[in-house]
Amino acid sequence: MRTVWRDYVESTPEVLRGKPRIKGTRIPVSLILGFLAAGHTFEEIIREFPDLSKEQIAACLDYARDLSEFEVAV
Repeated sequence: MRTVWRDYVESTPEVLRGKPRIKGTRIPVSLILGFLAAGHTFEEIIREFPDLSKEQIAACLDYARDLSEFEVAV
């Protein structure tokens, strides 16, 4: 499933101090990535957060992929 994270992730200073979150929610991307890192499936995460969709969870992975491609000049 290819998802464009910009369609599902936002960051605004007035919500969660600007931490990236799922649009229209207070669910931070880091929380979803933590669940995935702990081995939870999309279905398990959706059971915990019924308002989420598979596309939103996939967007968190796409967001993390983009961040991992960031290069720091040394």
